[in-house]
Amino acid sequence: MKLLFSMDKKNYKEDGDVFSRPSVRAIIIHDNKIAMVYSKKYDYFKFPGGGIEKEESKIEALVREVKEETGLIVKKDTIKEYGYVIRKERGDHTDIFLQENYYYLCDVENKVLNQHLDDYELEEGFCLRWVLPSEAINTNLNHDHHNFYDLNILARDNKILEIVRDSKVIDSFFN
Repeated sequence: MKLLFSMDKKNYKEDGDVFSRPSVRAIIIHDNKIAMVYSKKYDYFKFPGGGIEKEESKIEALVREVKEETGLIVKKDTIKEYGYVIRKERGDHTDIFLQENYYYLCDVENKVLNQHLDDYELEEGFCLRWVLPSEAINTNLNHDHHNFYDLNILARDNKILEIVRDSKVIDSFFN
């Protein structure tokens, strides 16, 4: 899988202890719109996905996370690697937080099941929204996110939204 870009704040102790948290994210496109998770509490969009559990493959994590956060069922035979992002910065409880975010293009079944959200996701009011990339980008850039805890998530996903939009993948994938 190709590296799309890196985000390195260089605000950490170089030889410090590292906490690594790999994750997966889905790029799901229909009718030129992208399936995004919307936070009602903080007014932002993010790609569906999350952390890879121990003993879980990236694909298993992708299918599980998309279903939990959105209720969408990924068609496994449509999953295609898109690229990954490396994020490195000072951690909350360790010197270095390192995250590899793996993005996959995929299609989903036509039905939507109930979400299975974690407590923080329920508190944020996560819901599925199909939006144009420009709508998600503008919301993430221009709205007051009420002290949202991690603006790097918005910056990362906005950059992916721009790459997807500019690469014309929307015009050609599953349409």
